[in-house]
Amino acid sequence: MERVALERVRQLVEDEVRGRFPGAAIQRVAVLQYGDDPVVEPGELVVRVMLATEDSEDERAARKRVLDDFHNAFDREIEKFWDDLSQRLPEARTLEFLAGDGKSGPHLRLGRGPRSLEARGLTGGDLTPVMARLGSADLETLDTLITAGIASNRADAVRWALARIRERPAYEQLRAKTREIDELKAHF
Repeated sequence: MERVALERVRQLVEDEVRGRFPGAAIQRVAVLQYGDDPVVEPGELVVRVMLATEDSEDERAARKRVLDDFHNAFDREIEKFWDDLSQRLPEARTLEFLAGDGKSGPHLRLGRGPRSLEARGLTGGDLTPVMARLGSADLETLDTLITAGIASNRADAVRWALARIRERPAYEQLRAKTREIDELKAHF
């Protein structure tokens, strides 16, 4: 999305946030696209709302208190806002509320859309979630697969790459050797 269009979307979202959550200490609203933050995948947007916190000795506790107070005051409106936002801005896959600078600490995250397992016909019982920390070269590889249309998101790109490994003859040889090692271990 062009920067001018993105800024227009950000301003509209910010106006909506300030109108829906009156009295909340909204510090800043950001609409992030691919390249703005490593968590944003190609073709998606992340809406991040930062809530102001007061200076405190225990910054983490202060952030948690601000976020808890916000959630308690606006629980239903948060869900309604997310429902409305995801209909009007389908590229927005994630809505985050963070207290403070938005770089660390507790947060409230809502997400859905094509990335959800149910939307792609997959169920949680068929898949095991795996968390991996990837460097920039690995992220670039996954994002290239997404941009090329081979995968719809990073999880699909990892599954695609693993499927390609399983197709290689050397993989079956590796599995056979692993079974042999397991049999040898059983004899000890």
